[in-house]
Formats: sequence, structure tokens, C-alpha cells
Amino acid sequence: MKVQLVGCSHHQSSVEVRGRIAFNKLQAEQALDVLRERFPGAEAVLLSTCNRIELYTAAEDQDAVPNHHQIAEFFADFHGVQVRDVFDELFERSGEDVVRHLFTVAASLDSMVIGEPQILSQVKQAYEVAQLHDSTGPLTHQMFQAALRVAKRVATETAINERRVSIPSVAVSDFAKNIFERFDDKRIVVIGAGEMGEETLRYLIDEGARDVTVLNRSFARAESLAERMNGQAVAWERLDEMLVAADLIISTTGAEEPIITLDRYRKIEAQRYQRDLFMLDLAVPRDIDAAVGDCLNVYLYSLDDLGKACEANRSARDKEWPKAMAIIEDETSRFMSDLHHRATGPIIRRVRQGWQGWKDDELKRLFNKLGHLGERDKDEIRQSFDRLMNKLLHPPLEALRDEAKDGTPTGLLEAFKRLFIKD
Repeated sequence: MKVQLVGCSHHQSSVEVRGRIAFNKLQAEQALDVLRERFPGAEAVLLSTCNRIELYTAAEDQDAVPNHHQIAEFFADFHGVQVRDVFDELFERSGEDVVRHLFTVAASLDSMVIGEPQILSQVKQAYEVAQLHDSTGPLTHQMFQAALRVAKRVATETAINERRVSIPSVAVSDFAKNIFERFDDKRIVVIGAGEMGEETLRYLIDEGARDVTVLNRSFARAESLAERMNGQAVAWERLDEMLVAADLIISTTGAEEPIITLDRYRKIEAQRYQRDLFMLDLAVPRDIDAAVGDCLNVYLYSLDDLGKACEANRSARDKEWPKAMAIIEDETSRFMSDLHHRATGPIIRRVRQGWQGWKDDELKRLFNKLGHLGERDKDEIRQSFDRLMNKLLHPPLEALRDEAKDGTPTGLLEAFKRLFIKD
């Protein structure tokens, strides 16, 4: 029995390398089909996100699992790159380390942003795709179902998923949601087309935001971002109009001076009829004059404000970390114990079947020789043989089960095969 992981992640591989061997959904489906043809005896699940590409393989027969080099070749061949360009970027795990790693990943304890919720759905989707393409089996079923359960346990028993530590996630979870109960009826205006603004917008869309407008001095860049977010792009000259219409503004330009000054806001303030306005200034230097935050019903937050909240959340999350890792260790230990116990199951069954055969042969010989025995006497003899067989087998079988609790009893299993199983 063998479980193995080969892959790369944001911990040791660059974005460029990950990008060269990443799989979209269609490619992942094709890859699983190719793997099944090349290694028909192996189970496989392929997890590919922007931060990690990980191939989990398993088999009852350890020789059926592709090795590190074979998987590196597979990645390279599939994407048309040289093996030497990716081999050193790939890490390998086996046995218990694979299980612990998968549980940690699913619980979002290995993510670039600890506690981010997307990874659990990505793990679940990878598992479901593998199921649909018949590349899973008993071992991967057991491992991935356990991973989903462990992730839910970490989320339920700790507060680590409640503590956002990235600027965009904190902006939405800790600030915007304190102002607005819902976002599906709010008009979101994004000024600039920077990465942080886009990420913040994605969090808002996850919370239900639908009405998105993008302004940028380069209209082409505004259109590009608007298209990705299913929003609309408007000309830069309509900024004042958007200030009047907006419920929430995200500003991330690279301007050297504030683009929303106090004087500019005062000119359109009356047209807003004192509606609440949430403003996120994610630019350095600032896009929005700090004095605007003193205006009626304006809630203005800068990077400094968000940074302090991130630090407070990070400190609170760090206190939850030991509790989360204790859950991972507990679940890993339990899983490995179950897995090792499962490995002894076929051997125990074969031992009992073998001894049962010997017992039946001996009883048949005895009954043929003692033809005068009645059925009551035969039943008594059968029960005596059963009791004797169980007493003889109990110590070695208990030793096998006990050793399986602490690890795969490879040596003992081989001894059992030689001593108790007739071929």
C-alpha cells in the first residue's frame, strides 16, 4: 500500500514555474485520463490552483504508483516543457506526510492567505473531477473524504477562518460588512485597475455585489477589468457622476496627488442626499483627501487603517494556530491508524480462511474414520476445533492489530504470510 504526493506550491516555486505546469479544468480532466492509461493500477487526484499544483496518487500495490521522476515527466510532456526545467521545483511526500499535508491544505492552513475559504471548494472540486473520470479508488476516497471532514472541523472548532489578514479581505469582512448588511443592491465604483482593487472587488462579488463600474485613465484597462468582473467601464471624465451614484468606492490609482479632494467632494455632496458612502483608499500616496472622511455619512478607510486591522487579526489568528494544528495531528494519527488496520484486514481474512480449510479437512478425515459418531457428537467436536483455532490465532492476530495502530507492520505481515497462509 502506498500514498504519494508530487507537486509544487507558492512556498518554494515561482509564479512563472507554477504557470508553466498549471492545469485548467479541461486540462485536468485530460490529464487524469492520460494518467489512468499510463498507470492503470494507480488512483489519482489532481489539485491545480494559482498557488499549487499537486498530484496525489495511491495504490494497494506500491509498484503501481508512478515515482517522482515519472510524474515530473508527465507534467513536462503534458505542457510541452523540458523535465529539467521543472524537476527541481517539485517536492515529494509519502505515507503519513501526504495525509497531514492534504489535511493542512484543505483546512487552509497552508494557503498564502491563511483561512481563505476558496481552497476547500477547490479541493472538493478536484476530488469530484477525479471521481467523474474514474481515477479515484478506496485509498483516495478515504483520504479526500477525511480531508473535507477535517477542514470543517478546523472551521468549526477554531476561529482561524474568521481572522482575515489580507488587505482586500479585511476591507470587505471587517469594514464594509459593518456598514452594509448586503451588497447585491449597492453600486460599486472602482477607480483605477490595480491588483489590490481587483482582489477587493472579487471579495465583494463573493458577498453578492452585482453592480460594478470601473474608471481608469486608460479606458482599455478599465474595459479589461470590467469584463473580468462582469461590470461596465466608463470614461474617466465621468468621475464626478460616479461619486454621486456610488455606494462603495475603491480607489487604487498611481496618482501623485489626491484625485478626490475635499473641494471636489463638496461640489457633489448635496446630490447624494446624505446616503451612506463607504470609501476604500488603497493607493500610495492617497487618492482621497483624508478630510473627505469628516463629511456627513462618509466612511473613509486608508491602507494604514486596514493594515492595523490586519495586524490585529494576525495576532488573534496566531493564537488559534496551535489549536488548528492539534486537530490536524489528531486526525492524521486517526487516519493512519485506520489505514494501517485496513492493511492487515486482507491478511487476517486469508489466515482465517486458510486455517478454516485445514480445520474442515481434518474434521472430514476424522468423521470418516469415526463413522459411528452421531450429529450431537460431531457438533461438539466442531465447536472444540473452533475454540482451539480461535485460541491459537488470538495472540498473533492481536499482536498484528496492536502493531498496526502505530504503523504499517510490514515485517509482521510478511511473517504471517510465511507462517500462517498456505499458497
